Amino acid sequence: MAYYSQEEKEFFMREALKEAEKSLVKAEIPIGCVIVKDGKIIGRGHNAREELNQAIMHAEIMAINEANAHEKNWRLLETSLFVTIEPCVMCSGAIGLARIPHVVFGAPNQKFGGAGSLYQILTDQRLNHRVELESGLLEAECAKMMQDFFRQGRLQKKEAKRLVKEQASSGLAN
Repeated sequence: MAYYSQEEKEFFMREALKEAEKSLVKAEIPIGCVIVKDGKIIGRGHNAREELNQAIMHAEIMAINEANAHEKNWRLLETSLFVTIEPCVMCSGAIGLARIPHVVFGAPNQKFGGAGSLYQILTDQRLNHRVELESGLLEAECAKMMQDFFRQGRLQKKEAKRLVKEQASSGLAN
């Protein structure tokens, strides 16, 4: 497996952040992922559940599918996966099944994390494939994108409720 310098890792995580921005533009939860082999990106992905109406279209799944096609193989040996947020349980399982040996994530996923926050799927000794994990790469940037997304959503819901209440009270006044 190739080992990358801090500068290279940050470059790949910034590419994952660019993928997350694609989700953000589509009002999807902003998570992005790239898969790297021999210093080249062979798979990219971003959340597209709403856009494609498919529950499994997480960033990691999209990137794994693209990397599988690139490699013409379901095994993604000698690769590294960079993702902005800790993989969920589903994605952690897919990473293991794809035999990806190295995962780097930005921020933890306290509610759905399958790589340390809630579950340790990628490092569980009972499973036949374990993954080398690195966390916290560009953590503040990765976390901020998620926090801003959810904060904006809460503000929009609050404004919608205010408008409904305002319309209801003006309807009573007439």
